Amino acid sequence: MGLFDFLTGTKRPAAGVAAKAPAEVREALFVVNRPTAPFVVRDGSPEKVDLVAEWRIVEASWYEVFAKAGLKKTFKILMRLDTDKHEVRAVDQEWSVEWHAGIPSLSLAVEAFRGQKTEISFGAAYAFTESGVPGQVYRYKFSTTELKAPLQYAVTTAGWTWRGVAFGKL
Repeated sequence: MGLFDFLTGTKRPAAGVAAKAPAEVREALFVVNRPTAPFVVRDGSPEKVDLVAEWRIVEASWYEVFAKAGLKKTFKILMRLDTDKHEVRAVDQEWSVEWHAGIPSLSLAVEAFRGQKTEISFGAAYAFTESGVPGQVYRYKFSTTELKAPLQYAVTTAGWTWRGVAFGKL
């Protein structure tokens, strides 16, 4: 374990786990996708990186969930596969979100952020239900760990290191 691993969110594979081929690591990261997850892993070509993981905030089926949660900021993880070192280098990007008539409008946060971020948002709302009695209308919890943990697991079980980047080159 490196001196700054805790601060950067770096995760290493267990001892003795053989490093898989880059194509297998890339596939393992895509396998993290599932229809019920509030995030998606996609090709990162538009951002000039290998892969991007981000909240599904711009997908119509998720508008209501994120809007009810009152999410004001969202982020994405940019990933680059370093085949020589057998590591996935990752950096977080944060964005501001404004809701207009239940539809998200993304804009870059006023403050610049680059590095590693851990954030948890949660809440619930209570009101009168359709049956006329008070009850819980919705409940939510969003955590950056919900997005990062499956990615880190996919990388480390493939024998690669997940390296969080704060100051260096992605």
